[in-house]
Amino acid sequence: MQKSKKCSGPNRRNYLQLGLSTLLGGGLATSLKAREDSQLPMQAKACILIWMDGGPTHYETFDPKPNAPAEYRGEFKTAATAVPGVYFSEHMKQLAGSFSKLTVIRSIRHDQGNHGAGNHYMMTGAPPRIPVGCGAFVSFHPSLGSVIAHEKGAPQGLPPYFTMPSMSRSGGPNFLGDKYAPFVVDGDPSNPGFRIRDVALPQGLTQGRFSERESIRRDVDNFQRILNKAAGDPVLALDEHYKQATDLMASKAAQAAFDLSREPIAVRELYRGSFGNRALLARRLVEAGVPFVTIYDGGWDHHTKLFETLGKKLPKWDQTLATLINDLDQRGMLDSTMVIALGEFGRTPQINKDAGRDHWANAMSVLFAGGNTPGGQIIGSTDKKGFAAVERVLSPENFASTIYTKMGINPDKVLFSSTGRPSHIVSDPTPIRELMG
Repeated sequence: MQKSKKCSGPNRRNYLQLGLSTLLGGGLATSLKAREDSQLPMQAKACILIWMDGGPTHYETFDPKPNAPAEYRGEFKTAATAVPGVYFSEHMKQLAGSFSKLTVIRSIRHDQGNHGAGNHYMMTGAPPRIPVGCGAFVSFHPSLGSVIAHEKGAPQGLPPYFTMPSMSRSGGPNFLGDKYAPFVVDGDPSNPGFRIRDVALPQGLTQGRFSERESIRRDVDNFQRILNKAAGDPVLALDEHYKQATDLMASKAAQAAFDLSREPIAVRELYRGSFGNRALLARRLVEAGVPFVTIYDGGWDHHTKLFETLGKKLPKWDQTLATLINDLDQRGMLDSTMVIALGEFGRTPQINKDAGRDHWANAMSVLFAGGNTPGGQIIGSTDKKGFAAVERVLSPENFASTIYTKMGINPDKVLFSSTGRPSHIVSDPTPIRELMG
């Protein structure tokens, strides 16, 4: 077999050649297994992903077009950053003031212009294999969070992957299995009675009684386990969920991470409302060692009344995200924690008859901070009217590869399904070089 010129290992042609040459030897799977231990230098220990579900407008967030005609530029003015000539939309004042700590990518584009397909592409780094409907919840490949959970493991007493208040359409583990599905925190941490399921014993049940019941459960559990992964034994998945629940209830670290009352009142005041308290909880989970947290933030699909709605939503959203970035920085955590904000695509250049913008996958903006990411950058650009990314055009694969590379995971690594089918984590393992510290 011809030696690969890639530092990361053999390419796909090598695999085909290797598959033929190893029919008489150890087998393709054994040969690929040698790649599993390949690790990259780690720039970040954790990632907080803010998923702006519905597809946020790039015009009214991080890529305004103040010199475009009114039907394109919209109603909002601009907010200046410290870099001459770089502006955000007018309701992004605090993030504009924190520009030295973050970078915005303006040139990711793809060809999946509906929610189901676009969500899958950006959440996994892999396009859907077949056409899917706009409202579809599909999974053809493991999500970013599931892969990181698989590769980095869990801290003591806590799951490795959280999402709140719900899982995104394509945020699941696919062939990696239920063990790497996200733990969903579905309550509202801003409510006084906020309580996490599985973290504390049910009211009225003492630790002694719980231990007795656990002992009885073990005694009467005579289910035979089929350990071969190819069998897909559901009892093994049930065991994983049960163990996770009991670990959480026994974990002081988990109980402490979820207890927002431990935060000073001054800090709680900065993280206001449902979104703000979820951001605060995400920070606490990262402090406890959790490597991946998704904040599912819905309500970005603005086909109508975009300016009226965003005029109310954006100031609070801007304040919360700036607070999270600055708080992490003050605690010495920003260098080791990525904060990323994006949705499945951008919005149409021309404002429609209902004062909204429709789906548009030719252009979008992504905020990237922390994890040793150089700040104060604008990567790529769209044209003068914001129709399409035209300079330094990047793909969802480049985006996903960047996250994995910064977490010390080789995006070209091959994972295997329960039936032994090989799959690269990302088909194009090229990270965005400007984001690498």
